[in-house]
Amino acid sequence: MIEVRNVTVLGTGVLGSQIAFQTAYSGFAVTAFDVTPEALDKAGERFAALVATYENEVPGAAGGKAAGTIGTIQLTSDLAAAVADADLVIEAAPEVLEIKRDIYGRLAKLAPAKTIFATNSSTLLPSDLKDFTGRPERFLALHFANSIWKFNTAEVMGTTETDPAVFDALVKFASDIGMVPIPVRKEKAGYVLNSLLVPLLNAAADLAAGGYAEPQDVDKVWRIATGAPMGPFQIYDIIGLNTPYNILSHGDAHAQQIAAWLKENYIDKGKLGIASREGFYSYKNKN
Repeated sequence: MIEVRNVTVLGTGVLGSQIAFQTAYSGFAVTAFDVTPEALDKAGERFAALVATYENEVPGAAGGKAAGTIGTIQLTSDLAAAVADADLVIEAAPEVLEIKRDIYGRLAKLAPAKTIFATNSSTLLPSDLKDFTGRPERFLALHFANSIWKFNTAEVMGTTETDPAVFDALVKFASDIGMVPIPVRKEKAGYVLNSLLVPLLNAAADLAAGGYAEPQDVDKVWRIATGAPMGPFQIYDIIGLNTPYNILSHGDAHAQQIAAWLKENYIDKGKLGIASREGFYSYKNKN
């Protein structure tokens, strides 16, 4: 039986920090890795913000449980130390194939044989990465949605080489950290969630970039006509604009045009979404 107790999260960006915090909050031993001390300082700020969020939004988190979680997370920029005793490594690196392949090439040499590798990639297939892991039978995808304490799905997707016992262990792990596991039975770019979400977001960006409608009006019609609580540009702000930009910039010519529009009008101006307190909407007055 595969037991997961020691978890390392590689990458402490918006979603990586959430994965690390939620896992530690659920009682697992967590190490969070990033490449620079500056990135780790930023991770500490994100964890502090998550304490306030959990206390406000998660039943039972107040009274010290959320605040006490920060002290249980080890932060390091030493990759060898980060994975030395890891049962599971969850990779939450930027959505760039070359970066992820380089990470797995290094991990393959540093992690013990017991370690399971899981990518949180939102669009890349595990089979694009498995040959770089040195352990394809212990490698698969574990994809979280943003704001994981609230939108708590975890999609589990392996390759044809993934050991079924490893797949089952990750389904159990997802449940153990408060997620609703979604087994994906065959490889599918975008999994379930992003197979539905990415076309919506791309269509919304196409409308705004093409000058057909303002982002706020696109959101308004989507909310009113469908009853959805949020519009696509509100979702963009939650995700953060860097990930959609990376995906679009590796697409076809039209996708690259939309990526250029995002970069020129938002990213280059520091409007990255909620994390930067401004994206398609302003969050400067929010605590």
